[in-house]
Amino acid sequence: MAVEAPPRPAASPPPAPGRGLGSGRRPPGVVTDAVFRWVALVAGLMVLVILALIAYSTTKQAWPWFKAEGFDAVLSDHWDPAKGHFGGLSLVYGTFLVGLIALLIAVPVSIGIALFVTEVAPRPLRRPIVYTVDLLAAIPSVVYGLWAFIVLGPWLVNIFDSVSSATSGVPLLSDLFAEPSKTGDSYMTAGIVVAIMITPIITSITREVFATTPASLKEAALGLGSTRWEMIRGAVFPHSRGGIVSAVMIGLGRAVGETIAVALVIGSSQQVSAHLLGPGDTMASVIANQFGEASGTQRAALIGLGVVLFVVTVVVGIAARAVVARYERRMGTVA
Repeated sequence: MAVEAPPRPAASPPPAPGRGLGSGRRPPGVVTDAVFRWVALVAGLMVLVILALIAYSTTKQAWPWFKAEGFDAVLSDHWDPAKGHFGGLSLVYGTFLVGLIALLIAVPVSIGIALFVTEVAPRPLRRPIVYTVDLLAAIPSVVYGLWAFIVLGPWLVNIFDSVSSATSGVPLLSDLFAEPSKTGDSYMTAGIVVAIMITPIITSITREVFATTPASLKEAALGLGSTRWEMIRGAVFPHSRGGIVSAVMIGLGRAVGETIAVALVIGSSQQVSAHLLGPGDTMASVIANQFGEASGTQRAALIGLGVVLFVVTVVVGIAARAVVARYERRMGTVA
């Protein structure tokens, strides 16, 4: 008995002209995606172009300073406009000293506030604290500077005298806290003001980093019998170390570039001094105080200090990115 073969399926009709992917028409969205890629590329390159133009224009304006003093002018400790000498070492020193004082004060306080908000504070109390921290970050720097000049500086005079007297016989401390300022204008006052200004920034970033810690890690630590502090030390800190370093570096970048608040309370003394309670100056503050009356080589020197400050800020940013990338690679290797 013969078996009939199953019928073949009918061939599909050829696509109508002008339809389908083989007709030469682009799929929907191709043009939009191409335009978006080019716009994003131009926007990204624009940042690099702007930075390059800033570096070129400021370096060109500062060239008379480098030509007159040499490239070692940044390392020369002799800033005396009356005699035509413009060494920037004391200003670089003051910039980093104020930044270091600010970090020593702000980092522990910021981490403590971030931990309190994320791990300790009851939920109804968290939102007001977060709003207050964000509000402090939005206050203009000139307001902080005026407050420090009118209120904080005079209030610190007696405290500086007491600290200097108490440490007069202690090695090293007697040098650091000797010769306190009679007006309160000093490296320490500037560092305290800058610390208050960068605390909201470091706190906000650190709080967001702490909030990204997986709940499973914290629950596992608590389930093993850890106390809250042991859980924070063993689960939260290791997971957030890279973000904390990034927050500190961002705070340092803000600290070394602060201008008006520092100019009002640092005392304007261009010399390298180990006396933290004495007057000093920074690159940003000397630019703010002297640029309006400067001309010739002095004007070029002030612009040159701006170039140095620009380079320092870029280097701090690159260092922060390198530290975070190294930590991420290490965590990826461990995982």
